[in-house]
Amino acid sequence: MARPYSMDLRDRVVAAVETDGLSCHEAAKRYGVAPSTAIRWMQSFRRTGSVSPGQMGGHKPKRLTGAHREWLIERCKAGGFTLRGLVAELAGRGLRVDYRSVWVFVHDEGLSFKKNTRRSRTGPS
Repeated sequence: MARPYSMDLRDRVVAAVETDGLSCHEAAKRYGVAPSTAIRWMQSFRRTGSVSPGQMGGHKPKRLTGAHREWLIERCKAGGFTLRGLVAELAGRGLRVDYRSVWVFVHDEGLSFKKNTRRSRTGPS
């Protein structure tokens, strides 16, 4: 995953523009960053007084909580479900979730449903 530029580099670019009188393009060329990056850093510095990077990534809270979680557990225990069907049913209840979110939820809760196909009922040949 990409990492933000160091604070030292950010400070040097801002200092070159502010104290040395360079343009953002000249400072970017001097320190080997893209001109658009130097421009964004200067905009941030003028707006907030800081060039510290924003948060990258982070935890995204699960959407299948509360009443939706309880409903989904009961629905899975009733049997006869598919993951795509559960996604559609949740959308019908006003909650848009991804197939993978439902798969992770079902897996974490230990709620799997295996259809009893004809081949598995007859036993080994």
